[in-house]
Amino acid sequence: MKRLVSIVVLFSLALAGCSPAQGGGNQGFFNHYFVQPFVSAIKIVAEAFGENYGIAIIVITLAVRFVLMPLMLKTYKNGQDMRVKMAAVKPEMNDIQSRMKEAKTQEEKQKLQSEMMEIYKTHNINPMNMGCLPIVIQMPIFMGVYYAIRSSEEIATHSFLWFNLGETDMTMAIIAGVMYFIQYRVSLIGIPEEQQKQMKLIGLLSPIMILIISFSTPSALPLYWAVGGLFLIIQTLISKRLYNQAI
Repeated sequence: MKRLVSIVVLFSLALAGCSPAQGGGNQGFFNHYFVQPFVSAIKIVAEAFGENYGIAIIVITLAVRFVLMPLMLKTYKNGQDMRVKMAAVKPEMNDIQSRMKEAKTQEEKQKLQSEMMEIYKTHNINPMNMGCLPIVIQMPIFMGVYYAIRSSEEIATHSFLWFNLGETDMTMAIIAGVMYFIQYRVSLIGIPEEQQKQMKLIGLLSPIMILIISFSTPSALPLYWAVGGLFLIIQTLISKRLYNQAI
């Protein structure tokens, strides 16, 4: 999990460096192939709804989530299968790890590592199937939508419901934070209490960061996060209903 978080954070920072320059045109590979297509898509949808950029953000966010949903469900299923297998071999793994701590020579450690790899092979366990790669693959798409919303001059000059999309709105910021907190709580359903404790810090980081950032950004972004968070809640519930197995 720590490795996955590091990858995602580093990748996000890398993309942040590729964000559209203020007032700039099609500058850079990421901006040209990921951001500008979403800028155009948002504008087209907004025009179809009478220049309503709030609805455009909602439609584009949901469309992207729906397209990626099969991959997300497959990722969840693979991760759940791996967790079940890991739980089955946990006694053997604990024994090897215990002996690893007591090993005094490099040869003993290598032998124990070989035993561990043999257990993985016997039970068809592949840690890479826990879902790291699909999440990294999706990052450019989600970041593309994010930067398209952030850089659009049209969005910044329009209103939606009670707020101006180009100005900060405390209510929208709170809604976005709450959505991701609910999603975090939903993700804990069916997870053993011991694992819940391990996931607590990472799980709370997302809603806290979204809340803090939303207090100082145009409300178009909290709207995007709130819609995405609501979708994730529903998607997580579907995933757990379809694939959860007793561990």
